Amino acid sequence: MDDLKNTNSMLDEIKKVLTDARGRTAVQVNMELLTAYWNIGRIIIEHEQESQERAAYGRQTLRQLSKELTKEFGKGFSVFNIQINVYL
Repeated sequence: MDDLKNTNSMLDEIKKVLTDARGRTAVQVNMELLTAYWNIGRIIIEHEQESQERAAYGRQTLRQLSKELTKEFGKGFSVFNIQINVYL
């Protein structure tokens, strides 16, 4: 009976280690994605503005980016999602 108690205690400890690691991993992945999306927005603004104070965003540019990024990386790169990232 004592062995079962030790095994359950060990199992609980291992589960906590794994749960905590997964939580930290999710936070880190989200931070990296946020940074990537912020940089995507910065790149789009820099290229569209061409040193002007404000850019006249062409829907065609965003449509083309959406098409190419979706082809390369899959879902999540709709014109709407790209526009949201530009303004973050």
